[in-house]
Amino acid sequence: MAFPTLAHVAVTVRDLSVSVPWYQALIGSDPVLDEDTDAGFHHSVFLLDNGTLLGLHQHTTPPSDQPFSEHNIGLDHIGFGCADRAELERWQARLDELGVAHGGIVEAHYGSGLSFRDPDGITLEFFAPA
Repeated sequence: MAFPTLAHVAVTVRDLSVSVPWYQALIGSDPVLDEDTDAGFHHSVFLLDNGTLLGLHQHTTPPSDQPFSEHNIGLDHIGFGCADRAELERWQARLDELGVAHGGIVEAHYGSGLSFRDPDGITLEFFAPA
């Protein structure tokens, strides 16, 4: 039996009024879903070009005062696939246009990555295999 593809990723954010516009600018589209749920959170969901859904959740329970850290148990980062180095370079230019700080393209034997953080400090990466 083949392992299923990744259908969606949902991250908790501190303030949707800050995160939604930031992700709209990055992704270049509006959320396909924006609603309160019976489960105690509001979510805005983006449909990415490959069919994956990226959800932003703001819970009614207030978040802790601790900032996001990839060193804690849980999410380390979200990686978005790029076809090649040229596509990475286009994303680097796009991040520069948006004024989003990043670490530049980093080469490794298994591929190249371009890391940056969202408004809550969640690590995001554009990645192209070697």
